[in-house]
Amino acid sequence: MKHTLLNILLPLFITTAFAKEAKAQPAKQNLNISFLLDLSDRIDPKKNPGIYQRDLQYIKSVQKAFTNHVKGKKMLLLKDQMQVFFNPLPNIPNIDQLSDQLKVSFSPQTSKKDFLNIEKLYTDNPTKIYQRAIKDHNYVGSDIWKFFKNNIREYCIKPQHRNILVILTDGYMYYKDSKIENAGKSSYITPQFLSLKKLTTASYQAVMKQKNLGFIAFPYNLKDLEIIVLGINPSIKNPYEEDVIKQYWADWFKAMKVKKFELRITDLPSSIEPIINNFIQ
Repeated sequence: MKHTLLNILLPLFITTAFAKEAKAQPAKQNLNISFLLDLSDRIDPKKNPGIYQRDLQYIKSVQKAFTNHVKGKKMLLLKDQMQVFFNPLPNIPNIDQLSDQLKVSFSPQTSKKDFLNIEKLYTDNPTKIYQRAIKDHNYVGSDIWKFFKNNIREYCIKPQHRNILVILTDGYMYYKDSKIENAGKSSYITPQFLSLKKLTTASYQAVMKQKNLGFIAFPYNLKDLEIIVLGINPSIKNPYEEDVIKQYWADWFKAMKVKKFELRITDLPSSIEPIINNFIQ
């Protein structure tokens, strides 16, 4: 009788234990990761030695985190994608083809070849894009502000996905055709602009509040978007430049109700990789 009862209860116990474990480990979310690359003269090796190589390593770290996420999912549950954006489009050969190849998606129909290709694509294509922009010395600038105005919701937010935007920039915003100021708010900041606004002392927050300074925000609810900004490179002439830049970006994201964001200054890729992994996990 005891053996019979044990034979009945043991399978039930094991089944219940596995059910609880499965319940404790929710299915991985579908990832939708977008890059917005600032290909302004900040990547000029003469102006900022080593910056473009760091960008390439940051991109690689994000790609590895994305690949690890995808490999950790069951094939039937795959519904993940990653892509790269610029604004404006850089004037370099084959940019359409290079950027189109960087738009990758994974589904139950994805082949093993696609898994292998992503690592090569996200090594080769970004390198070609950066090196061609540098070789031609053709820095078209970067209009991040207008990208948010016109494209952020349509390009970077996908229903039933965890939407992450990775912005590679030095933290300054400036584009000659999008230079706007309105009641203290602006579409741009430069080192000269911040100096002109007297944001060079410990009282920068009080000055910003008094003068209503900040980026011009849009009446968007970006509650389904997470953003990590990498590569912030403040001028060394102002000891408060990093704080001021981060304040501008943080206030901007909060005004647009961004779900979660992180702002990081340029650093060794080995130091940034764990931050990227923690953000994406």
